[in-house]
Amino acid sequence: MKSLLRSIPVLLLALSLAACGSSEKAPPAAHTDEKGHAHDDAKGHDKGEAHAETEGHSEGDRHESGESGEHGEGGHAEAIKLTPEARKAANLTVAPAGPATLVESVPLYGVVKPNAERMRSVTARFPGVVRSVAVKVGDSVRQGQALASVESNESLQVYTTTSPLAGVVTERLTNPGEQAEAAPLFTVADLSTVWVELSLFPRDRARVKLGQDVRVQATDGGLSGDGKIVFVSPLGTGATQTITARVLLDNLEGQWAPGLYVRAEVAVGKTDVPLAVPVAALQELDEGGLSVFVDDADGLEPRPVKTGRNDGRFVEIIEGISAGDAVVGEGSFVLKAEQGKGGAEHGH
Repeated sequence: MKSLLRSIPVLLLALSLAACGSSEKAPPAAHTDEKGHAHDDAKGHDKGEAHAETEGHSEGDRHESGESGEHGEGGHAEAIKLTPEARKAANLTVAPAGPATLVESVPLYGVVKPNAERMRSVTARFPGVVRSVAVKVGDSVRQGQALASVESNESLQVYTTTSPLAGVVTERLTNPGEQAEAAPLFTVADLSTVWVELSLFPRDRARVKLGQDVRVQATDGGLSGDGKIVFVSPLGTGATQTITARVLLDNLEGQWAPGLYVRAEVAVGKTDVPLAVPVAALQELDEGGLSVFVDDADGLEPRPVKTGRNDGRFVEIIEGISAGDAVVGEGSFVLKAEQGKGGAEHGH
């Protein structure tokens, strides 16, 4: 009995230790579950996020790529197609791009005057009384045509005064009944050529020389022509010491009326460039920058260009087109308007 009582505490201690062992082992199992669950969650979450992110990114990439492709296709404006009738109505001029000579010029202003070397004053051969006058200012006359009749004081005979050259009557200085003396009765000018007298400031004197080409244009812009410097005055006049430079201009059609005010460009230097187009060919389109319209198999296609030097007639082309490309000059503004309409319709 005593030995039984002594063994009871030992049994209780063993049971207590067994319970503790069982209690300590349970958390690792729970930990294992949590770890496994956390791992699975993390793994699943990471995988899901990565999958979603990858799908989103790929879809985004595809979306961006698609947009970029559309923009790339639409980035170049489409060629304009016009019927021959529409081209004619638009007055399009087409010429190949190629080499040109750019002119450096000095701008000057002046006035058209008769060619003084082709003017004649008509006087009476003998003093007398003017009996009749056959012409007025502005009349065209032939060489030898009668201008007036004069009764001589000495012989009392009536004789005629005639024009010494073909031209225009620019002055009439007599009337019937007046005395004809040594003073001129008429002035007749041959206006088949005229002078343009330009006002030249001293600072430009060294650059303007005999023989230089000159482009002359009426100040209203409606008339233009080409001539050469035939005279530069050696002395200045007036308070500003203005120098006169004279241009000889053909006037067979009579378009250059004496007294007309003009603007002139005197060519003082020239530069050859390998590729150029007329100024009229350049247009600023909606996307900005300058473009020209090239006539090719697809139609009239706008092409952006990089420009260089400009002399007011031609513009140097650095890049954008090649020599030989058929470029629209006059009428390119019509194509710009057509392209603008196409862009507006596309926008809607």
